[in-house]
Amino acid sequence: MPADTDLRAAYRLCRRMTRGQDPETYALIRLLPAALHEAGWALWAAVSAIDDLIDDRDVAAAERAARAEGWIAALEDDLVSGTSTDPIRLALVDTATRWHVDVSALRDGMLVSLDDAHLRHFDDWAQWRTWSRGHVVPTFDLVRSLLGRAGVPVVFRMDRQMSYERFLDGVRLVETLTDLADDLDEAGLLLPREFVEQFPGAEDDLRHRRWTEAAAALVVELTGIARRWVTQPGLTHGMHPGPATVVKALTDLLLAQLDAVETAGPALLRSAARPSLATRARIFVPARIRSALAWSLTPVTVPSVPRRPTATGPRTTAPLTPGTTTFQRPPGHPSGCRPPQIGPEAMPTHVAIIMDGNGRWAEHRGLPRSEGHRAGVAALHEIVYGALEIGLPHLTLYAFSTENWRRGMAEVTGLMDTLQKELADDPFRDLDVRMRWSGHPEKLPADLVESLRHKEATTRTRTGLTCTLCLNYGGRDEITRAAAALARAAKAGDLDPDFIGEDDVARHLSFPDMPSVDLLWRTGGEQRTSNFLPWHATYAELHFTSGYWPDVDRRDLWRAITEYGNRQRRYGTAGPRSAPATGRGTGAGRQAAGGVINRAQ
Repeated sequence: MPADTDLRAAYRLCRRMTRGQDPETYALIRLLPAALHEAGWALWAAVSAIDDLIDDRDVAAAERAARAEGWIAALEDDLVSGTSTDPIRLALVDTATRWHVDVSALRDGMLVSLDDAHLRHFDDWAQWRTWSRGHVVPTFDLVRSLLGRAGVPVVFRMDRQMSYERFLDGVRLVETLTDLADDLDEAGLLLPREFVEQFPGAEDDLRHRRWTEAAAALVVELTGIARRWVTQPGLTHGMHPGPATVVKALTDLLLAQLDAVETAGPALLRSAARPSLATRARIFVPARIRSALAWSLTPVTVPSVPRRPTATGPRTTAPLTPGTTTFQRPPGHPSGCRPPQIGPEAMPTHVAIIMDGNGRWAEHRGLPRSEGHRAGVAALHEIVYGALEIGLPHLTLYAFSTENWRRGMAEVTGLMDTLQKELADDPFRDLDVRMRWSGHPEKLPADLVESLRHKEATTRTRTGLTCTLCLNYGGRDEITRAAAALARAAKAGDLDPDFIGEDDVARHLSFPDMPSVDLLWRTGGEQRTSNFLPWHATYAELHFTSGYWPDVDRRDLWRAITEYGNRQRRYGTAGPRSAPATGRGTGAGRQAAGGVINRAQ
């Protein structure tokens, strides 16, 4: 327990709030290691504090949003100072400090909640899922981070990515159904319009608290969808029995909540539907026994850092307050050169790079191959800087393939160590770069996987360059896993196998929103694509260069993009070659671009 009187009181308050206002979540937190209970209460209380400010119906929407923004801004200052006059923020600051977790990940959920101060409307399920995951994912990510800090990493299998996401969608849909009466008090129906319109008259009936045949049919259909989403076979496969018990209990609780929704009938429009005390006991009593056994056999790491430190350095996380996040420009090239001016019609959306030649670069210098990977990090920085300067939206880098495990142990270990150090140094922290990872965690060091996931979570809301690192990735493997996911969806009745199209396949890839590759560039003198993004690179323009990756800098990227702009892309058409667009194929344009990016030999 905390030694400080104020801190003890703060955690007691968070505990009382959690237990009194959300007994189900309180019971779930008790399934975590005892050392994490305080952190769980603090996280729940912080999210609840924002929700309470936003849901205060005695205050106008603009004032509610302003109050919530003020609370978030105060939390930002408290994280810097290491203390707070608000007990909930004090507990959260202590949790962040003691467990070394970046609670700025809560910003995503908080910003979504701020938008909820105004009515939300969704045209389709895609918009609804974006909103849903903005609410749910940050909290789940923080719990995963806490478990990782306690020495119990929760590693998600990439072939189950769709299952994880669908499960979290189910969590939000169950909450929406459970709290339907509260949402209707705000005249809001947090459901996609494309779905509601399938039940003519149901929306108006629900808004006016009329339990009609159309309203009942809508609720029945939604509970069926929610049941399918939260029932994901294999979700906990390979997971530590402690977290697996928590997920199993959560699944059982969600299904029990859906049972309560189904039996509530017209009462659903007057009050929240909750499972009975006896039902909750049937779920949580055996879960407590299983979790106690699991944690008794698991050494849990409890940090020993001092509590309540005073911040002495600059802030290292992006501000929480909406609209205040500012990013630095990337450092300029030492030569002072600037990127060429390329029109939007000649700019690729997505450049993918096979970073080849690190090992050979080192061997030619009489160095271990692992030194080549360390040298390649500087080139990676250069390419990211150049992509930001020229305005490239998507950059995907091939760092380590599923076939690269055949290399020597010393080289593989050196590469993994280099990647882990790179993530720890966080060189793009102050840049508008969203980091993503494509691959799967099998064989990778657990701490590296956790760092990759953390980087994804903390940069999720950035809107500049999306940089995807392909690590332990294989293109055929990605497609095979997508096919397996499609088969599971067809078996579950979510898809008709006779009508599966390209869009369905794309939705089951690692990143359904990843655009097609426009330009695929490989360094190192080889001229093959090596199982890299076969689905996305079907129509990619290919660009091969002989130099080794460590010798590359941003001017090479600009040269490749300039060359891309001079190519004519037909996409299978057989017509005559059209004239190049202005600025793409003229001699003057090429000369100007070449003058800017020409490298000294």
